[in-house]
Amino acid sequence: MAHLRIALAQTNPAVGDLDGNADRLVKWTRDAAERGADLVVFTEMFLTGYPVEDLVLRTSFVDASIRTLEEVARRLQEEGLGELPVVAGYVDRAGLAPRVGQPKGAPLDAAALLHGGEVIARTAKHHLPNYGVFDEYRYFVRGDRLPIFRLHGVDVAIAVCEDLWQEGGPVSVVGQAGAGLLVVPNASPYEKEKDDVRLELCARRAREAGCALAYANQVGGQDELVFDGDSIVVDGSGALVARAGQFEEELLVVDLDLPVSDAETGAFPYDAGDGTTITVERQVLSVTPAEPRPPLPATIAERLDPHAEVYAALVLAVRDYVAKNGFQSIILALSGGIDSALTATIASDAIGPSRVHVVLMPSRYSSDHSVTDAEELVRRQGVNARMVPIANVVDAFEKEIELSGLAAENLQARVRGMMLMGLSNQHGHLVLTTGNKSELATGYSTLYGDSAGGFAPIKDVPKTMVWELSKWRNAHSLPWFLLDAKAPIPENSIAKEPSAELRPGQRDTDSLPPYEILDRLLDDYVEKDMGSRELIAAGHDPALVTRIIRLVDLAEYKRRQYPPGPKITPKNFGRDRRLPITNRWREPTDQ
Repeated sequence: MAHLRIALAQTNPAVGDLDGNADRLVKWTRDAAERGADLVVFTEMFLTGYPVEDLVLRTSFVDASIRTLEEVARRLQEEGLGELPVVAGYVDRAGLAPRVGQPKGAPLDAAALLHGGEVIARTAKHHLPNYGVFDEYRYFVRGDRLPIFRLHGVDVAIAVCEDLWQEGGPVSVVGQAGAGLLVVPNASPYEKEKDDVRLELCARRAREAGCALAYANQVGGQDELVFDGDSIVVDGSGALVARAGQFEEELLVVDLDLPVSDAETGAFPYDAGDGTTITVERQVLSVTPAEPRPPLPATIAERLDPHAEVYAALVLAVRDYVAKNGFQSIILALSGGIDSALTATIASDAIGPSRVHVVLMPSRYSSDHSVTDAEELVRRQGVNARMVPIANVVDAFEKEIELSGLAAENLQARVRGMMLMGLSNQHGHLVLTTGNKSELATGYSTLYGDSAGGFAPIKDVPKTMVWELSKWRNAHSLPWFLLDAKAPIPENSIAKEPSAELRPGQRDTDSLPPYEILDRLLDDYVEKDMGSRELIAAGHDPALVTRIIRLVDLAEYKRRQYPPGPKITPKNFGRDRRLPITNRWREPTDQ
């Protein structure tokens, strides 16, 4: 057996910031060297950030990615780090002749081995995901090479993200060719309760490959996606050896005792078990055992509870959206209700209450408690607040145009949206919308009113979960939250019956079923794609099924115009769920 100390760089790259990401690579590599690492593994497409979407179809972007990779290899050598092998993700190209059905330029979701100032091995993702938020047949061509390099006598193989999730391919080939360690750069987005799925997957693939497996995952927010880290190391039996924390950058360093190899070097084709052939390219970096050193204790980070991980994902998503897009402050409408209270709290935890601005905009129908509850939240959190009554503004509109019923109610929401956008233009604030998933599903959102904004923190959070998260946050915190306040959400905002307060005595239940019933139905229809017959068979009321399906389907045009927001469920509105706006299909309702 030989001893290897590997470092997994669970990092937060920025899409398109190739120079900044290269700086991060050098810094983290230096940190790994100071901790005695023999190998550093960065995440999928680390140098470019992930996902880069249509940027990969630009020749200039792919050229810059390849150039940055080669430059950072030389830079590592110049800064005395060249003898520490580094695995890093980037975008490459396959060099294929253009053809119909192939992405322009034949880009590759690639990973490279850097050593001695050079790029000494390259590989690319073999399995291209094309489901959920992934659309990689649009962007990439598949890789067909599997590098295995010998480091201190141990054979180390490299595969990329999705190659773990699909049968056959690189994992199957590693099992045939043999290796002591499989390292896997990943950019695996967060979904609630996904961490146990990942651990089981890593354990199963390690057993299939017959070697230890190191899974390095990205952390951070990128538009609608949140990456939670949760990097994992398992041994050849699938037993957990080390695990990084969730939603935080971390250099996970772990010592492994691995088998020594004397396999022949060179290039050898293998049947990948999926109808393709993968060529294994074996080379030797070093056969001399690593220098003896005191062993490091393995660290296994404690898992967050289900509410803590969802809330942490929302906070990280807001923090990174603000920082990566150059905003200095946030503004939102504070109504005294639970949705705006939770949104304000997430914002304060993300960037600090001193950078959060709230606007109280009571109308002629606002209850006394809507103002007092909002004022109580301001007192508890210390956010910046201003009161802008809108009754006179609404009156001015109504003098010029006659509106009644729903149109008159929506005018109030649109006046509020106009106020927020005006303050955003004046002061450079990012406007947060406060709608939840249940409202967006059923169309209870006013275009150019409460939908006006730049980011939607609770867009993918059902109403029942809004209450659960609010109660959790009042009882808990995490060390990296920036709001230092116990019970930051007023109890009355959580306890009172929800209302948009757009007409006298209005309640959400005037036109919607209780949220615990509605959310169960929406989960089956939206998340699980059940049709009406399946919904009725699952126990939902037939009349309610017909009504809610109609509401959801008719509101598609509204959701297309809603701001982006973090994905925390298996199927969010946006990247996951794409239905035509113009659509005459109606679910059959007969049983």
